[in-house]
Amino acid sequence: MGGKAPHTEPGGTAPVALTKAAPNRPDATPSPPDATPAEPKTPHPKAPHPEAPHPEAPHPKAPHAEDQARHLNSPLLLTMLLLLVLLMQGPIRGLLAAPVMQSWMTVFVAVVVQALPFLVLGVMLSAAIAVFVPASFFARALPKRPALAVPVAGVAGAVLPGCECASVPVAGALVRRGVAPAAALAFLLSAPAINPIVLTATAVAFPNNPEMVLARFVASLFVACAMGWLWLRLGRTDWLRPPARASYEGQSKGAAFWGSVRHDVMHAGGFLVVGAMAAATLKAVVPAEWLRAAAGNPFVSVLALAVLAVLLSICSEADAFVAASLSQFSLTARLAFLVVGPMIDLKLFAMQAGTFGRGFALRFAPATFVLAVLVSVLTGAVLL
Repeated sequence: MGGKAPHTEPGGTAPVALTKAAPNRPDATPSPPDATPAEPKTPHPKAPHPEAPHPEAPHPKAPHAEDQARHLNSPLLLTMLLLLVLLMQGPIRGLLAAPVMQSWMTVFVAVVVQALPFLVLGVMLSAAIAVFVPASFFARALPKRPALAVPVAGVAGAVLPGCECASVPVAGALVRRGVAPAAALAFLLSAPAINPIVLTATAVAFPNNPEMVLARFVASLFVACAMGWLWLRLGRTDWLRPPARASYEGQSKGAAFWGSVRHDVMHAGGFLVVGAMAAATLKAVVPAEWLRAAAGNPFVSVLALAVLAVLLSICSEADAFVAASLSQFSLTARLAFLVVGPMIDLKLFAMQAGTFGRGFALRFAPATFVLAVLVSVLTGAVLL
């Protein structure tokens, strides 16, 4: 007697369980590859869990850690500094009572107070011209012949009453707008040195020597034009890398103006403080015989103040007051300080390298320094 036929549903379809091979039967045929369930992968015993942090990796900072570090930056540090000053006011008062420190503070405050109004006025006027006057205006105003455009651009530097920090981006914009590089470089050198703010500050700093104003104007303008003609003669296009875009692109006029003012005041003010501190230190700390020895040699005095101008990197609106405080040096040596500083110093070298390329700065800066020193000596011999 045969076994019972498998029971079927009314639709004639066999149950699914009866159509599959039993997994334990040796003669069962394997299922197709796509029907075989994937074997669960066991993680490597040394591999960490995907969601667990690596045992050797540093623990990630809590979200509030960055905010806490940000709060430690300025307000808390300033408060701690003020508390430290209050706690140590006795020793600090005794230190400031020393004659050397009193002399240092007198010179420092005098230089800063005299120079600060000119610095702020120059920065605001510089920002207004850089933002509201289009660079194409200078391109249209200059002659087409580069040899004639150089002295015109040098004289036009008087319309930018700002420091050397403002002249570099404006010169870059002139090159980008199609102005001859020689004319743009003449403008770059003359603008910080012969503008009305700088010349007025020089007259205030040297009330008994009005010839210093004329000597500074003549020497600075001559150096600017000579460097422009020198570039026209020997300069190569591959040495010059003009900036790729405008400085205030994407900003409103008001935002660009106040951003430029804040930036220049912070940077130029910092350099002014450093320069005032250095001048006060020279007056109060350096032995008088050392200064007399350097000032007594005409060549050494000129070279010493020229190098000092490069190292101090003082804004051109303030350098006249620092130069006036170095009264042990000759007027010619102080003229070299005033001519070299606005044309080549540490911050200017960095800005020129960033705007026009390092190859340009490495060639342009030493040539400018040498020519400025020589022209200062010649101008001082004639006018001072």
